[in-house]
Amino acid sequence: MSGWIFPKDKWMRWYAKIISSLNLNFSADQEATDLLSRILTTMEGAMTFDELKNVMSGLRGVVVVGAGPSLEKSDQKIRELKLKGWGVFSADGATTFLLEHNITPDIVVTDLDGRIRDLLSANERGSIAVIHAHGDNIPAIKEFVKKFKGRIMGSTQVEPRPLVYNFGGFTDGDRCVFLAYALGYRRIALAGMDFGNVVGRYSKPWLSSNIPANAVKRKKMDIARDLIEWLAKSEGLEILTV
Repeated sequence: MSGWIFPKDKWMRWYAKIISSLNLNFSADQEATDLLSRILTTMEGAMTFDELKNVMSGLRGVVVVGAGPSLEKSDQKIRELKLKGWGVFSADGATTFLLEHNITPDIVVTDLDGRIRDLLSANERGSIAVIHAHGDNIPAIKEFVKKFKGRIMGSTQVEPRPLVYNFGGFTDGDRCVFLAYALGYRRIALAGMDFGNVVGRYSKPWLSSNIPANAVKRKKMDIARDLIEWLAKSEGLEILTV
């Protein structure tokens, strides 16, 4: 299977807009991708996308869990959906909240800036870790990826490499939605995906309370919202909010 899961031409048009808006570095993103691929090829738990698709088949839908302020009111609904056969895909820091409420996500999508011990714990409990590579997290890739002892796969926003796939998505939250779509799901519920002007306290390990979003964070949340809305409209997704 090609490492391009989402159509390359469609994604690269979005990526060009994103790097222009945020002044990102394609070469650094590719360097991180190459590094992640080299590490994953040495790891026993590394999975192909086909293997992930096989493991994640048969769900009634997917609930994507972000770390926005509304997350703290969402645990009961997430638990109910999981009991009804929905998959739970956690965006990075939201994993801490889920573990605190005895919910083990099926997949954790992370660029390694959440609470590492919780990401590792979820992986040990059975969550599949989908590690994203970009130019800003090269040190974290070097330090932490080999510590994941469970199943693991890589993702990228540039050219894919062995075991590192491009299925679209930019932030951890909207990347969860793109991953659910790539796995064949068209019913997707959003929990803790607020796209507002407040950063939830689970977003970063050092936060003890919600804080106002700075200009860059607001721009990233706008991109995430726009990507999800575009994907839903163009591909006929049923997006629910819980």
